[in-house]
Amino acid sequence: MELYQLRTFVTVAREANLTRAAERLFTSLPAVSAQVKALEEEFGVRLFNRTSRGMALTEAGERLRAEAERALEAAERVKAAAASARGEVSGTVRMGTVTDPLSLRLGEVLVRLAERHPGVAMHLSQAVSGAVLDLVRRGELDCGYLLTEETPADLALERLSPVALVVALPARLAPRAAALGLEEVAAMPWICMPPRCSTRSHLERLFREAGREPRFALAADTESSVRSLVASGMGAGILRRDQAEAAERAGEAAVWPAWQGDTWLCWASRPLEPPGGAVATVREAVLEAWR
Repeated sequence: MELYQLRTFVTVAREANLTRAAERLFTSLPAVSAQVKALEEEFGVRLFNRTSRGMALTEAGERLRAEAERALEAAERVKAAAASARGEVSGTVRMGTVTDPLSLRLGEVLVRLAERHPGVAMHLSQAVSGAVLDLVRRGELDCGYLLTEETPADLALERLSPVALVVALPARLAPRAAALGLEEVAAMPWICMPPRCSTRSHLERLFREAGREPRFALAADTESSVRSLVASGMGAGILRRDQAEAAERAGEAAVWPAWQGDTWLCWASRPLEPPGGAVATVREAVLEAWR
């Protein structure tokens, strides 16, 4: 049994598809199949059932997947300890992001890493907060930024900064924005974000307070898209206060002053990440950027 075989097994289990697993591992489909078969022969159990939907773990596969993930994490800790003994930190860190790089102070983070730990490479993936949480839990991301008011018990969470959310209205409503009531605002067409997004949960809370069902005109998957659609007069949307006020100064939107939602910008990782490893150095750089 080799570590690369365990890594292949875990990747196939996560992707539930041999072709996607081969792409993630930068190897060939026959090589992935051969490694899975070799493990099944060594363990003496079937790890997967081949179905029309892909590769489904057997009961034995489910049990062995958890052990394989722990073995891979232990191997990473050994590598990190060796690098630390040499005075080096190296590796690729997969980090999720939820908004524009400037708002996350990513530039400061990357400069610190480049200066102190040139062996640490960053791979950034954009997603909504709920998706970042799921990907970190499944080990498909090592860490990530998210907007949340919760403190997940299964993750290491750092609260970086409070974030105020406000309602942004089309600019044509600016002269009477302060006089609009909750009923009037709730009756407008709205630009919505995906269900697992923090701003979506605040939007649904606003409608519950109004006792109405939301009227969604359009859907957007980034904050910049919401701002653009509000500026185009397509409907109302929820934005971070700093973004909404910038849009208001530019004549693109009007901030409705009668409501504010509060959340936190956070950074999360799995608690089993090795101290002194690549993820720990990223955490250190993130916290320094936000102090």
